[in-house]
Formats: sequence, C-alpha cells, structure tokens
Amino acid sequence: MRILVVEDEKKVASFIAKGLTEESYAVDVAYDGEEGAFMALENDYDLVVLDLMLPKLDGMEILKKIRDAGKTMPVLILTARDSVEDIVAGLEGGSDDYLTKPFDFAELLARIRALLRRSQESKIDILKVADLTLNPLTREVKRGDKAIELTSKEYALLEYFMRNVNRVLTRTLISEHVWNYEFDPMTNVVDVYVNYLRKKIDHGHKVKLIHTVRGAGYMMKET
Repeated sequence: MRILVVEDEKKVASFIAKGLTEESYAVDVAYDGEEGAFMALENDYDLVVLDLMLPKLDGMEILKKIRDAGKTMPVLILTARDSVEDIVAGLEGGSDDYLTKPFDFAELLARIRALLRRSQESKIDILKVADLTLNPLTREVKRGDKAIELTSKEYALLEYFMRNVNRVLTRTLISEHVWNYEFDPMTNVVDVYVNYLRKKIDHGHKVKLIHTVRGAGYMMKET
C-alpha cells in the first residue's frame, strides 16, 4: 500500500518514512503544504499522514482540498496542536484520526493499520488465486500447503498482484505502489523482483500465476 507523509520537519518525516518502509509500505514525502496538496490530488494513495503547521499551505486547507476533490482515502492528522478545539476541528474537517506530537511510532503504526483495515473492509479477507493464499493480517503466504517466506518488497509486490488479478500492471504502476514517488523508472528493479517472486511462487508448479504481457508489463492470472 502507498502512503503520503506531509511533514515539514525533515527528521520527523525521515523517521516516519523509514519505519513505514520497513513495514512494507511504499512511502512518499512532501515537505510543504503546496507539494503535499499537489501529490495528494495527483496520485493514488491508500492513506495520508498530514501535519497541520506547514509552510506555504496549512494542513487543514490540504484536507479540505482532498475532500472537495472527492478523494476518500483515510487522512491521519499528526500535529503538535493538541487543544480540544484543534482535535475537534480536524476530525470534523474530514480527517479520520488525530494524533498529537510527540508520538510513539508503534502507536502511529497501529493507527495507520486500523485506518487501512477500515477503509478496505471488502479486501481484508484472505486473498486467493488458484492455490495461492495471502493473509493480509498475519502476512502468511502459502502455495497449497507450503508456506512461502518473502522479503518485505516481495510481499508488497505479491499483495499488489493479488489485489489486481487479471489486470495488466505496468512497470510504472508497480513501481509507484510498491516503491515510491521518486523511484527511478529506468532501473530494472521491478523485473528483478518479479523474477524473485516467480521463483518462490511459480517454480515447480504446473499452473503459473505471474505472466509477462509483452510490451505492457505483468499480470497475475490462473491460466
């Protein structure tokens, strides 16, 4: 899943991005309000972590732009503003949660996971393609009865494939959802990781699930 962090304090932003990346999320960071608003409106994010006190454009203005544009992804406000009035304004203004600084990363992560679960209620069941299963809650992956160990990026790539069965996924789409906004499209890392995944998912099985669509990208399908 892809998360946008809008935070002008670079140390805080780096801390959040590093932690979320280690949890297999693709993370983009914006350091001011104008950049944050542009990225939130132009890209397809699963969740936004939003500071309120930002240069160029206030966080509440960004939140209003997001909701006025009809975007429904969860927004978690993360700010030093801790008055009851600020919290009420944030929640009534369209945010889904409100966490004040200083914060513990474990709590932030738990809140993010809770918001993502609620926003994708139809998708939290075990994902299944042929005899391949993925449990989004436990992150357990099996092909038949055999458990498959995956790295964080391999897991993120597989989950993206399984949530988009029978859909052609271009290298650009994959890179944006599994890596981040600043990913270099000229590298072959997407192809490398698809090959890694194929070896773990398809090797030794008659039915191959990951297919190359020549000139377009990749697709997961049962036949």
